[in-house]
Amino acid sequence: MGLTSDEVLAVAVLSAVLLFAGTIGLWPRLARRSWGAVTGRAGLLLATQLVLFAAVGLAANRAFGFYASWADLFGQEKEQGVVVDHTPGRGPLRVVGSQHVPGAAGGPATAGRIERVDVVGRTTRIASPAYVYLPPEYFQPRHRTRTFPAAVVLTGYPGTASALVDKLHYPRTALESARAGRTRPMILVMLRPTVAPPRDTECVDVPGGPQTESFFAKDLPDALRGHYRVAGNPGGLGIVGNSTGGYCALKIALHHPGVYGAGAGLSAYYTAPIDATTGDLFQGDEALRHRADLWWYLGHRPAPDTSLLVTTSKKGESNYRDTLRFIDRVKGTGRTRISSIVLESGGHNFNTWRREIPAALEWLDERLNGPRK
Repeated sequence: MGLTSDEVLAVAVLSAVLLFAGTIGLWPRLARRSWGAVTGRAGLLLATQLVLFAAVGLAANRAFGFYASWADLFGQEKEQGVVVDHTPGRGPLRVVGSQHVPGAAGGPATAGRIERVDVVGRTTRIASPAYVYLPPEYFQPRHRTRTFPAAVVLTGYPGTASALVDKLHYPRTALESARAGRTRPMILVMLRPTVAPPRDTECVDVPGGPQTESFFAKDLPDALRGHYRVAGNPGGLGIVGNSTGGYCALKIALHHPGVYGAGAGLSAYYTAPIDATTGDLFQGDEALRHRADLWWYLGHRPAPDTSLLVTTSKKGESNYRDTLRFIDRVKGTGRTRISSIVLESGGHNFNTWRREIPAALEWLDERLNGPRK
């Protein structure tokens, strides 16, 4: 039974209920002061608490998509993608499955399609699964030569790419927005920034380790343009993410304006943390550490010609004051453009990001190249 399956959650909840009922029923027998009775009471209480904690943890994982499997949870995920190029000249991207857009009825030419793909970087050799949303127009004969603006969509850490589809509703939001005429049809490429699990690389080219920034800045765009009809450079590709993915989106848009025409950070932070999940990202390289610090970068490097979007809330987000400072810092560059979404209230969670995603996609659409009709 999988970590996110209904069966596992049901077993955990049922076990918690049975242990609670058993504790109530057995408590009078264990009310004595003997060592056996004390041990029995302690054992029942501990077992009930552990199972209850497990049930709550499983429910939270299903809701927020932290881990996709038991191997992912215990840091044992090692499987790498395998590239099979079926068409000469195509990029290192392999489609391994497809599915309907949740909540949308009809075939691909009516409701679009989500493809499950494996990508392996030509230069970095980083392998990562992803979901690619293709709008209905992609399959319509009259648009067979049309190119489309595209956005790379990143989760937080550790995150699961499927949560971008099932929990944050990116494909459905893009479909509904295009149908309403608020945006053009757009390709979405959804994956997590944790491309070297279980390590959190913060989208850094780690010395002697995963070259994560290069994967997102070069390998992934090359693979997408080799396989899909993505609008060309400059400005045909944007990047958006939440939390860790938001930091990555802002950093990559700043560092690579010739690749990404815009970057949106939902509930982002502005410098890479160093902790048990990241390890030593910079290996003593001060230049690399400075480059990953967006405060330092904006103060010491020429401002790139790009557009950034940041989001926060006055109550519930810990990045509120930093975001206001970041807006002022970017405005002071005189060249990089900055926009913001500031909610009155909203925590660091899916519900908050679902409230920001429609406006963020509209903002991206306005700043990306590609046909307008």
